[in-house]
Amino acid sequence: MTYRYELHAHTSEVSVCGRLPVAELIAKYKAAGYDGIVLTDHYSPMTFPLRKHFSKTQINAHYLRSYREAQEAQTEDFTVLFGMELRFYATVNDYLVYGITPDMLEELPVLLPLRLRRAAKLLHEKGCLVLQAHPFRPWCSRANHKHLDGAEVWNGKTAAELNAKAKAWADGFGGIEIGGSDCHRDASLGTSGIVTEEKIRSNDDLLRILKSGAFEIYRKEP
Repeated sequence: MTYRYELHAHTSEVSVCGRLPVAELIAKYKAAGYDGIVLTDHYSPMTFPLRKHFSKTQINAHYLRSYREAQEAQTEDFTVLFGMELRFYATVNDYLVYGITPDMLEELPVLLPLRLRRAAKLLHEKGCLVLQAHPFRPWCSRANHKHLDGAEVWNGKTAAELNAKAKAWADGFGGIEIGGSDCHRDASLGTSGIVTEEKIRSNDDLLRILKSGAFEIYRKEP
């Protein structure tokens, strides 16, 4: 038996570009045959306008809205995990963070003013994985792989030829290679993810499986 998990999805409550409320998002992933989802809302300057978010407490409270609600939708047969798509000030690069927890948000500084080297060091000290999302999307640049654990080599919203370039790049430095739908709306829902032979019930399970490579990338055929 195999299990399918989404590693890259956004909600309308937190991500300004998201179009699906978290309850609807999860219901649709269940209907699509997924066994779980990692919520990776944008942790970016666009998510936290200064007129609304003046402190780390306000930033964290806003960022956790969808995850708090999503926990109510978690069942024995459907796992909901907390993740992040991180972007710093004055850049368009995005980084997927796995293994992060709400408690870590309280312990870490606000990440927006940092740069990858410093943020990755802090996140790695917490046991998290940091992978570059859609590294060949227009305007993005490839980060120094010394600070990365891998890359998203199949992104459901990115052209196939650019995904192929991402895979070749990740092959070159031996990083973890994942797939994700990058779901913002119905059109991209359930277009990618990973398939495992083991249920993922926790961040520890997710990190162990990603590090071991005991998964395959799922790609929805056109």
